[in-house]
Amino acid sequence: MLKRAKKTVCVSGSERAFMSGVAVLTASTIIVKIIGLAYKIPLFSVLRTEGMGYFNTAYEIFALLCGVSTSGMPVAVSMLVSSSYEAGNTARARGIYKTASALLLTKGVLFSSALALFAEPISRMVGNRDAYLAVLAISPSLLFCCIGGAVRGYFQGKRLMLPTAVSQLTEAVAKLTLGVGFALVGVRMGMSLSVSAALAVLGVSVGSLLSAIYLLARKAREQEAEKHSRDKDKKRGGYFFELLHISLPITICSALTGTTRIVDMTFILRRLSDIGVSAAEANRIYGAYTTLALPVFGLVPAFVPPITESLIPRLSAAIEAKNRAEQSRAIYNAVRLTVFIGMPASMAISLYAEEIIALLFGADATELALAAPLLSALGASVLFSCLITATNTVLQSSRKVLLPIISLLAGAIVKAAGAYILIGRPSVGVMGAPISTLLSNIAVLGINIIFIYKYVSRETGMLAVLPKPFLASVVSMLVSYAVYIVVDRALNAGGALPFLIAGAVAIASYFGLCVALGVVSKDDLKMIKRKD
Repeated sequence: MLKRAKKTVCVSGSERAFMSGVAVLTASTIIVKIIGLAYKIPLFSVLRTEGMGYFNTAYEIFALLCGVSTSGMPVAVSMLVSSSYEAGNTARARGIYKTASALLLTKGVLFSSALALFAEPISRMVGNRDAYLAVLAISPSLLFCCIGGAVRGYFQGKRLMLPTAVSQLTEAVAKLTLGVGFALVGVRMGMSLSVSAALAVLGVSVGSLLSAIYLLARKAREQEAEKHSRDKDKKRGGYFFELLHISLPITICSALTGTTRIVDMTFILRRLSDIGVSAAEANRIYGAYTTLALPVFGLVPAFVPPITESLIPRLSAAIEAKNRAEQSRAIYNAVRLTVFIGMPASMAISLYAEEIIALLFGADATELALAAPLLSALGASVLFSCLITATNTVLQSSRKVLLPIISLLAGAIVKAAGAYILIGRPSVGVMGAPISTLLSNIAVLGINIIFIYKYVSRETGMLAVLPKPFLASVVSMLVSYAVYIVVDRALNAGGALPFLIAGAVAIASYFGLCVALGVVSKDDLKMIKRKD
C-alpha cells in the first residue's frame, strides 16, 4: 500500500497541506534561529562566559517550567480541533479552545508567581545562587507563553501555521533588540554581570509578551469574522478531561526532556566542584558549554517541530477517518524529512565543530579549546535528537501517549547516571555531559522505534529511509573536507573562507546526491507549494 502511494503522481490535498505547513514553519524557524544566533553572538561579547552562565541558568529553569506548563496543552488542542473540523463540528472546536485557554491561564499565573517567589532558593539549589535575579526577570514569560499556547494549538489544528510563525518571529526580534540592548546598558553603567544578565533575560520576557499580544489579536480577528456562525456547543461541561487525557502524558514527556537539561546544569556545576574545580570556573565552563556548544547543537533539532506540528493534525485526521494508508504515509514522510535534515547536519557539526564556533562567536583560543570538543561530541546526538522528536509525535498523535513517557524516563535515568559518573571523573570532566546525552538519546530512540512497530504500524518504512541519506551524507562530508584541506593550504591564512567554501560544497553535493539517489523527488517540490 505504502509503495504504491509513493509511486503515484497525484498529490493528495492533505499531503500538500502537510508539506505547505512544514514549509511555512521551517522558513520561520530558519529566520528565528538566525535571529537567535544574531542574539547570542553580541550577547556573548557583552556578558562573556561568566555572564552567560547566569543567563543560561535562568533560561534552562524557565524552559523546564515552560514545558511543564504549556507543552502538552497546545498539542492536545491541535489534535482535538483537527478531529473536530474533520467531523464538521466547529462548535466543538471553539469549546475546546475556550476550555484550554482557561486552563493555561490558570497554570500561567501559578507557575509564574511560584518562580518569582522562589527565584533565590531555586538558583541556590542548582548551584548558581547569583543567577537568582535572572530567574526573577524571566518569571513573567511563563504567563505569557501559557496565554499564547492555546491560540497556537487552535490555529495548528486548523492547519494554519502562519500565526505560529509570526508569533515566533515577533518574540525573536524583540529578544534580539531589547535583550542585547538591556545587557549593554547594564555593562556600560558598571553593573555586575549577574545584574546585566538579568537585564538581558528581561528582553526574553518582553518578547514573550509581544508574541502573546499578537496571537490574541489574531484570534480576536478570526472570532469577529466567524461571529455570524450560529453553531452552538451542546457540551456545557467543557472539555477538561479530554484535554487532560492527551496533554498530561505529553507534559510529563516535556518535563522529562527538560529534566535532562537541568541534570546537565546541576551536575556540571556541582560535580566539577567535587573534583576540585572552583565555583567561578565551573560557572565559566557551564557558560561556554551552554553558549558556544548547545546553541549550535540545538539549531538542527529546532527544524523538526515544523515537521511534527504539521504532522499532528494530519495524523489525527487520518486516525479519525480510520485511514491506515494515510497514517503510514504521514509517518513515513515525517521521518523521511527528519532524516534528510538531521543526518548530514549531525556529521557536519562533529566534523567542523571548531570552525563553526570560531565563525559564529569569535571565541578566543581558551574558550574555543573548551567548547569545540564538547560540540563535536554533541554532533553525534543531533540525528538521534531529531528522530526522538519525530517518533514521540508519532506515538502521541496515534493516541499512544503513555509510551513516550516510558522511553523518556528510561533516557532520563541513563542521562542522570551517565552524567553523574562521567563528569565526576577528573579524566572526563565536562565531556561527560555530551557523552551522557548521546547514550540517553540512543536509549530513547531505540525504545520509541520498538513501540511504533509494535503498537502503531509495521508498514511505515521508517528504517528504509536511512541508507540513502547516510550514503549521501558520508560522501558529501568527504568531498567537502578534501576541499577544505586544499583551500586552507592554498590560502595559507586560515580563517573562515576555507570553511565557508567547504560548507557550500557539502550542501551542493548532498542535495545533488539526494536527487540522484531518489531521496528527494519532484513530487516533494510540488507539495511545498502553499495551499490555496
